Amino acid sequence: MPRSSDATRPVILQAAYKLFRRRGFFRVGMDEIADAAGVTKRTLYYHFDSKDALLTAVLASQHERTFADFQNYGIDLSGGPDALIDKLFEGLVRWSSKPRWAGSGFTRLAIELADLSGHPARSIASQHKALMEAHLETLLARADIPSPKARARELALLIEGAMVMLLIHGDASYCTAAAEAAKRLMGGGLSIEPKLG
Repeated sequence: MPRSSDATRPVILQAAYKLFRRRGFFRVGMDEIADAAGVTKRTLYYHFDSKDALLTAVLASQHERTFADFQNYGIDLSGGPDALIDKLFEGLVRWSSKPRWAGSGFTRLAIELADLSGHPARSIASQHKALMEAHLETLLARADIPSPKARARELALLIEGAMVMLLIHGDASYCTAAAEAAKRLMGGGLSIEPKLG
């Protein structure tokens, strides 16, 4: 029995997500996506008129799923700032230990599309990262951390940096180092203004 149009779209999105995440946007073709989704190329183009439109839809779908998971994950973050930080970075270590882990798909695709500033997928990646940072700010405010907005930005930088270094070196001690740095930031509440130029 053929799949309905409503059932086909999520199958295409999931197949495309896996391929984009594993191999990158530019190295994956529409033929390969159609094969992975078990649909004809004509069906693929019926749902998405271009690979750019497909990537945008993939990231929008993943944003909804990832952000919902992170919000639910955050509900259990209790026990003060050190426990919150430990849970975040322990989660990153667990996530990075999965087979074929390739870091944050949003980060990787935004970097891959760095020279296409108006690409809608970059806009979705930016919105996703901003919402994640805002949620960190909410968690830090609940934990009575001074200047939660500034600390959330610093924590977001440490998380991104740890992900990139894990991806490059495959060494989970970067998570430990980032967690320790985050605890020092949360404990001291210090903010050092960078000197430019």
